Amino acid sequence: MEYRELGDTGLTVSRLCFGALTIGPLQANLPVEQGAAVIASALDRGVNFMDTAELYGTYPYIREAIKNRKQEVIICSKCYAYTRDGMKESLEAALRGIDREYIDIFMLHEQESLLTIKGHWEAIEYLLEAKSKGLVRAVGISTHHVAAVRAAVDMPELEVIHPIINRAGVGIADGSAAEMLSAIKMAHAAGKGIYGMKALGGGNLLANSQEALNFVLGIPELASIAVGMQNFNEVDYNTRFFSQTYIPEDLQERVARQPRRLHIDDWCEGCGACVQKCGAGALKLHGGKARVDGELCRLCGYCGAVCPLFAIKVI
Repeated sequence: MEYRELGDTGLTVSRLCFGALTIGPLQANLPVEQGAAVIASALDRGVNFMDTAELYGTYPYIREAIKNRKQEVIICSKCYAYTRDGMKESLEAALRGIDREYIDIFMLHEQESLLTIKGHWEAIEYLLEAKSKGLVRAVGISTHHVAAVRAAVDMPELEVIHPIINRAGVGIADGSAAEMLSAIKMAHAAGKGIYGMKALGGGNLLANSQEALNFVLGIPELASIAVGMQNFNEVDYNTRFFSQTYIPEDLQERVARQPRRLHIDDWCEGCGACVQKCGAGALKLHGGKARVDGELCRLCGYCGAVCPLFAIKVI
């Protein structure tokens, strides 16, 4: 496994970051022991970096996976708190949840622009105090917006940025992949630690997964890329791919044949863009939200590419 410095934070992270969303209650909903075993298998293969969030509900999995482990594991979490008290509560919940005295990186979740970051400044100030006490090692933001990456460039308080980036630009809310890349280069030049998310476009680029992963691995400004993994085959495949080692043909086939489904997040607003795009007639609006007929769905990912809220995933 290759490792890189995460900007000016002093943290060294594996190129592959374990994205914990997929194992938890919002997606695969694995039993805690099973999900923890999947995480542990990635750690055993050289992954030392994990991405989670308060929203994901995956702290119990991480706590179990890192329990009694001597290897250093770098953990990033995030929350939506915008007040001092709210951030204090979220940070304390994270520390209790993973059973550690500190967390390596804590972020504002899904920031959109300079205005939203400024609107959360009270929460940032609390994180900076927590950092001075050794409770947090670095502070940052996650975002689907080019504008937020650009805004963070001039904020020394924000040391780490976790932006969405993939070859098709799926899920970028306010621009193209080229525009996001330009912002990432600016942030990297300013010393920010950057690790990407949604390299596979929320599963919508799975049909060309190798091309999608090669695209992000070819971006030198990304210290790491968070990839969601929910079973041992995916861990085996991704750690081999990121390590540029041999991937047996039978492993490639097992991963390719893995049963998948279309997942529509609760925040779908029923705009109907996906329904219009679906050539299979698998999507309908019901009760103000999009619903999928699994018998008709081809898992082509075209619907996810047009969703303005990035609410459609293939999992």
